[in-house]
Amino acid sequence: MFVDVAKIKIIAGDGGDGAVAFHREKYVAAGGPDGGDGGKGGSVIFKVSPHLSTLADFRYKRKYAAQRGENGKSDRRTGKNGADLIVEVPLGTVVRDTETGRIIADMSDDEPKVIAKGGRGGWGNSHFATPTRQVPRFAKPGTPGESFDVTLELKLLADVGLVGFPNVGKSSLISVVSEAKPAIGNYHFTTLTPVLGVVSRGEGRNFVMADIPGLIEGASDGAGLGHQFLRHVDRCRLLVHIVDASGSEGRDPIEDFETINRELEKFNPELAKRPMIVAGNKLDMAEDEQLERFENYIKEQGYEYFPIIAPIKHGVDELINCVTEKLSKLPPVERYEAEPVPMPSAEEMSGKQFNIRVEDGVYMVEGEWLIQVLKSVNFDDYESLQYFERILTSSGIIDALREAGIKEKDTVSIYDVEFDFVN
Repeated sequence: MFVDVAKIKIIAGDGGDGAVAFHREKYVAAGGPDGGDGGKGGSVIFKVSPHLSTLADFRYKRKYAAQRGENGKSDRRTGKNGADLIVEVPLGTVVRDTETGRIIADMSDDEPKVIAKGGRGGWGNSHFATPTRQVPRFAKPGTPGESFDVTLELKLLADVGLVGFPNVGKSSLISVVSEAKPAIGNYHFTTLTPVLGVVSRGEGRNFVMADIPGLIEGASDGAGLGHQFLRHVDRCRLLVHIVDASGSEGRDPIEDFETINRELEKFNPELAKRPMIVAGNKLDMAEDEQLERFENYIKEQGYEYFPIIAPIKHGVDELINCVTEKLSKLPPVERYEAEPVPMPSAEEMSGKQFNIRVEDGVYMVEGEWLIQVLKSVNFDDYESLQYFERILTSSGIIDALREAGIKEKDTVSIYDVEFDFVN
């Protein structure tokens, strides 16, 4: 079964905890703290596999978790980093945050992409030794790895999309111009999955053509198979609209053409603006008056028109020459840019849960939401620091620190960020 949408949960590994340890060696008095740092948690990394063409594997496994980092050890030994988890996906997979719809990555090349980052390892107590705190009996826990639900959406990477009603000759055309061998039959929905074929036109002029199956009236609302496959037209630089010019199934070719165009526009208004060439197929089954009427209508609409008989390649070379020429002037296949994580406002942080504990005079503030805030703060930028201060105030952290007894110049520690408290 062809599957082009899947929802899964990904969990990066937590960072290992820092160790509380003291150097003990014969004849060495007061060896001092020597707890090591925790290891980094493993990340979840997506990578394109040339052996995958659908998202079917994700129907059976919905949870992907990377390894946790090891805790730190004595003698200032750092814990082992957790192993990254590599998740293979087909080329053209768009990864979105399910909750917000934000695009995290577009898997349209061979470059692996980190989707969920592993947590940082916590500091061991050796980091906290100062002239006034010579025996720190605390360490920092590792930070949690990123965890969220993602939606995978496969959008084929094709230069040209063949659109039209079922049984108009899309499969026949792609079979005679490329090495693709789709099932061809004189009945609806012979093609149940998108078919890709490479059309060879000489060095630097080859292009990928996709047969988009299952489009009928109502496809954009879920009728037929079209609601599954319309998304694959999104990336196509050029559309070739194939119409049964003979009306062999009792439909009017002009109405067919208008119907499919309406479905494309309803699904995505940008598709209505996409360059389109029209091919009238099944000439051998049509009357001259039918062909003339349809051709005149298409040309009046401003489209280039090519009459063809796909199975015997009649008129096909002229059509492909035009496609090749148009592609040479069009921008490359669309790639989706990853969208940045939006910075939460101070108001959104109000009421968030956090915990404060005091260790050897250090006020440690913990809360998973703070990790995301810290990632968005540039501590070398004055405006960013002001934003951080607003977050601490609006969330109630400043008031809670005062209630806990903090004084001027006491140390505040929020994961791997430390600063002196200022009233």
